[in-house]
Amino acid sequence: MNEPLDVAKLQRRLAEFAAARNWQPYHTPKNLVAALSVEASELVEIFQWLTPEESGRVMDDADTAARVTDEVADVLAYLLQLCEVLGIDPLAALDAKIDRNERRFPAP
Repeated sequence: MNEPLDVAKLQRRLAEFAAARNWQPYHTPKNLVAALSVEASELVEIFQWLTPEESGRVMDDADTAARVTDEVADVLAYLLQLCEVLGIDPLAALDAKIDRNERRFPAP
């Protein structure tokens, strides 16, 4: 049985993957942010010319669903690597941001 996934475990796997290939010198904050932007753009490209209705059904087509899933994984991988390099706990950062947004935009 596989162990449950968590952010720290995924970050370790990404770091080990990069280390095994001697990629760490390239994993600077600047390069990781650029790679994150490129992967986010590739995700946008899938949705670029879809209507709102078509975009809501994007996961209905197996090939498109696979592309979307891969691009989401790429975006998350670079974001997690960036957080690791900068010493940011992504879950704590998101939790704090939600707290700020709740104060900034109170529910009616």
